Amino acid sequence: MYRKEVNEQSPLRILERSIHGGLGKGNLGVVMAGAGVGKTACMVQIGLDDLMRGRGVLHIAIGQALDHVHAWYDALFADLARLTRLEDRDDVYESVGRHRIIQAYSDASFDAERLQAALDRLDQHLRFKPQAILIDGYAWGGDRDKRRQLLGGLKACARAAGAELWMGAQTRRQVIGDHPNDLTPPCDDTADLIDVAVFLEPHDTHVRVRLLKDHDNPAPTDTHLELQSDTLRLVSERGERVDTRVLPPLAFTLLSGAANGAEAEFGACAERWGLGEINFTFEGHGVARSRGLHPLRDDELRQGDVSAAYLTAHMHRTYPSSPMFKKVLQSIWHQVNTAGEVFVVGTILPAGTVKGGTGWAAELARHANKPLFVFDQERGAWSAWRDKQWAKEASPVITRTRFCGSGTRFLNDAGREAIQNLFTRTFGSR
Repeated sequence: MYRKEVNEQSPLRILERSIHGGLGKGNLGVVMAGAGVGKTACMVQIGLDDLMRGRGVLHIAIGQALDHVHAWYDALFADLARLTRLEDRDDVYESVGRHRIIQAYSDASFDAERLQAALDRLDQHLRFKPQAILIDGYAWGGDRDKRRQLLGGLKACARAAGAELWMGAQTRRQVIGDHPNDLTPPCDDTADLIDVAVFLEPHDTHVRVRLLKDHDNPAPTDTHLELQSDTLRLVSERGERVDTRVLPPLAFTLLSGAANGAEAEFGACAERWGLGEINFTFEGHGVARSRGLHPLRDDELRQGDVSAAYLTAHMHRTYPSSPMFKKVLQSIWHQVNTAGEVFVVGTILPAGTVKGGTGWAAELARHANKPLFVFDQERGAWSAWRDKQWAKEASPVITRTRFCGSGTRFLNDAGREAIQNLFTRTFGSR
């Protein structure tokens, strides 16, 4: 398969049809998503789409290491080339490198003056004029007037360069909800400067792309665009999985609860290996970690409601009826809901369930047919749930970029070592 055929399969072809031909030179497109959903992958996919068509791309990475961004491009190119059986792979890869400039900035003070200076240097020394400018990692906070001035300046630079401008924006679920229909914070107060806005909405193993703004169109159309959650490429009709071993650690996000014991150890390992971390909590809930905390509102907690009768029937035991324990179970639902796979440290009971409240994470994974691995501290071994029964699993690895790590508060040395070895097998020694 050659480059032209690969380009026709790009998610951008479908998106362009929804926004009547694309973003346009000098216009600003914003990719909005929550933490760990895939903004960087989406930005790199946008860049690859231009690069595969021989168009120059300037990728500005704020707060990211240069080698991490290179790793994203290499990983997503390799995935695309494998999936499409790209015949001229080496030539295309060389062309991608020639047409791409990546510049990393360690601080958040990037502004229009620095962009213009970069564009001038590239033109003067390399005769490089990008057709697309991607800015990933910009923090959309601070003073509204200063932000408006900055966005206006960036658009002016892109317009003068004859380039499209794409930026990422992190949303907060407790502010925007699960299914926004219009521009939301942090972008709503600069809506007139944004020409196109898309929202990445996670659904289990896929991400749906929702069009929140389409130039001056008062009623943006549905993109009907569903992407693979690990790489943000089109979902393959053949259901081919991504080889996540080629993705950088920062592509992965741990979903947990930051409680003492197993969850705290999962979080410590995520931070040690450079992964993202989202810890779902609620008012009055004690946590052992402060990184990646995501407080849940009461209406969000209710999404994870479960009846006492259901618990008794499926877990073969009763649970405390206290409001606090109910919220713990509700928060566990959020940990598992968008995870691609679930890892639990605890004890497998004779009935086949997992001991304690953490057993609810295992039960939710089984109910949703998600890959489930449990380290039994009493037996000192991993098991996997397959074909409606537990099977020995010698050395599991993390294979999905959004995964849940849960478990007992009473973590012993064997459980702690099992978690650390899981990260070592997946991401190497640290």
